[in-house]
Amino acid sequence: MAAPADQYRARLARLDAASDTLSRRDAHLSYARLVVFLAGALLAVAGWRGALSLWWLTVPTLLFGVLVERHDRVIRARAASTRSIAFYARGLARIEDRWAGTGEPGDRFRDDRHPCANDLDLFGRGSLFELLSNARTRAGEETLAAWLTRPAAPDEIRVRREAVTELAAALDVREHVALAGAELRASVDTDGLIAWAEGAPLLTREWLRGAAWGLTAAVASAAAYALASGAWGPVSTALVLVALFSIPQRPRIQQALHAAGGPARDLDVLAHVLDALERGRFTAPRLAALRTGLSTAGVPASAAIRRLHRLVELHDWQHNQFFAPLAASLLWGTHLAWAIEAWRRLHGAHVGGWLRTVGEFEALSSLAAYRYEHPDNVWAEIVEGPAQFEATAVGHPLLPAARMVPSDVRLSSDTQLLIVSGSNMSGKSTLLRTVGINAVLALAGAPVRAERLRLTPVAVGATLRIQDSLQEGRSRFYAEITRIRVLADMARGPVPLLFLLDELFHGTNSHDRLVGATGVLRSLLARGAIGLITTHDLALTAIADILAPRAANVHFADRLEGGEIHFDYRLRPGPVTRSNAIALMRAVGLDVDQE
Repeated sequence: MAAPADQYRARLARLDAASDTLSRRDAHLSYARLVVFLAGALLAVAGWRGALSLWWLTVPTLLFGVLVERHDRVIRARAASTRSIAFYARGLARIEDRWAGTGEPGDRFRDDRHPCANDLDLFGRGSLFELLSNARTRAGEETLAAWLTRPAAPDEIRVRREAVTELAAALDVREHVALAGAELRASVDTDGLIAWAEGAPLLTREWLRGAAWGLTAAVASAAAYALASGAWGPVSTALVLVALFSIPQRPRIQQALHAAGGPARDLDVLAHVLDALERGRFTAPRLAALRTGLSTAGVPASAAIRRLHRLVELHDWQHNQFFAPLAASLLWGTHLAWAIEAWRRLHGAHVGGWLRTVGEFEALSSLAAYRYEHPDNVWAEIVEGPAQFEATAVGHPLLPAARMVPSDVRLSSDTQLLIVSGSNMSGKSTLLRTVGINAVLALAGAPVRAERLRLTPVAVGATLRIQDSLQEGRSRFYAEITRIRVLADMARGPVPLLFLLDELFHGTNSHDRLVGATGVLRSLLARGAIGLITTHDLALTAIADILAPRAANVHFADRLEGGEIHFDYRLRPGPVTRSNAIALMRAVGLDVDQE
């Protein structure tokens, strides 16, 4: 089987060639439409002057309609080709570690109250969400964000993995999902869409619909009679009746038509995803369950959505200055408004379910893309029992593979706490983020960057990005102890806590820091929590002796060569024995010579 990068490059080459061909067809059809339109205009002038029968206009009219239809297909095909190119180009960027800043960062999901989202870079530029998300709808993004911030139960993780494994191999299906309109990505107003779909009917008197069809038939018959006989009196009478009928209804008709515009465009995005799900023949239980029940009265959800989209497109024809008079004469908008209302009655109650289905399918597709593009990543082994996180060669998924240095981490009932010491910039905080983000991936049902990872269900909490707040009058130390109180409450919950505490209590003096840190950690360990803390204060390494055998020291080392500090980012047993702070000060030009 070809490597993912090679597969993507081969498909990109084919798509680029197809896009060039479609661009040429687009230009040819544009010229052909112009020529036929001009020919029709000349025939209309000749017919108006009596040189030709007006029936000759049917030839360019029909030909123009055929060209419009074909041109529309070419334009849609070229747009789909462009989106497919973008799909593979971004996938290649992810494989080559060029993805940061190219996708949706998910900034709207940031939550300062979440116990680890900001600390682990789950959202924002260069975040885990940006790396993973291929969602084209707001529902898909919301589902993926929920999976990253709320750990799943083991049974749910297993079901997601089965679906992700099947979708990872289904490259054509995932490409089809990506064909949702890029200009509408994430723009689906979920609440507004459901409110429209399930809202009260705007047109209720059915007899008016029948009357409208009768008047349209009368206008068409009168026009045909006039063309054959030259008598235009019946046409005038029919048009007067149309005006008397339509004017009182105009406000509600316009309301029904305009209210459907936004929902139809939003639903058109969903149709691409639903179509991929409907076409698939899936064996994974979750995918099969999502596929079941997508039809309404025997009509597939994607087909129902396309019918609504077509109705709205037909309404847009009224905005054409040449077609508008004919549309008004035939009560075009009235018929479309009634058709849209009928659509709502038949399918409206199912829209909420479609949104949930699309959201979950897109989230699974996003995880599947990550699985396909990172074949060296593994599935974590989810186990029961006391809290545990045991990883071999675990690395940070947001770091380029060329710069990522893996580490072995062992946390269990035997060793619940690792005290990570080391110099500034040596890799302490990165290790904490590596542990936390891989736990998030594992508990979302995604592969992890490690040779092996074995863990129990845990609730992750961290203090890596605690900040003071001038507006709230809150110091960093107060913000830190407030967060730690939240983590202490989490440790009392039904799921063990995995805590990641960066430079614990560094905003206070060494004595209070040691006493406070020892007390807090002893309390967390007594509640079955596991975790890591970092420090460059060597006094805190004594905690390992105080809390032995449940705690152990590990460290990152550095070396000074030629006036420059070098790090190898290798995790070693025991506490660090030297500091590089003075050397760093000198390296940036500070005068720290002792007198």
